[in-house]
Amino acid sequence: MNYFELFDLPATFDVDVAELSTRYRELQKATHPDRFANASEQQKMLAVSRTAQINDGFQTLKEPIRRAEHLLELKGVDIKNETQTVKDTSFLMQQMEWREALEDISHSRDADAADELEQTFKQYRASITEQLPHLLASDDASVIENAADHVRKLKFMAKLQDELVRIQDALFE
Repeated sequence: MNYFELFDLPATFDVDVAELSTRYRELQKATHPDRFANASEQQKMLAVSRTAQINDGFQTLKEPIRRAEHLLELKGVDIKNETQTVKDTSFLMQQMEWREALEDISHSRDADAADELEQTFKQYRASITEQLPHLLASDDASVIENAADHVRKLKFMAKLQDELVRIQDALFE
């Protein structure tokens, strides 16, 4: 399923979320199962199925990492459930440093260090994310693989951010 086609949007990383939301509401209104209350069982099942597709498509396109994964999938690269790691050794070293910093913050309960690390995460994610529109627009296999590595990094950063949020929440208990 190409969710960009479903929502009649260009297949690009930069999505107008307001336009996506408008199209989502329009599609939901047109296909909501309540509109098919007097229809045949088959039509009711199709409406439920279509509504599920619309909901999944909306969730996929509104969230940048899922949107990037979908674009990669449309280009034949499926990284959603893979176990492959990033090959960038400098990123792997940075990963270890960030993990150590998270552990230190967890033990020291240093809120300032947590805030500083959060800013570092935001800056790193922003630097990766700003490159994605160009990379994902390419049809060159090596560029697409580079885009996949960027998305893998973003997925890792999301996990780190979640861990940091848990630590920060514990600091304020």
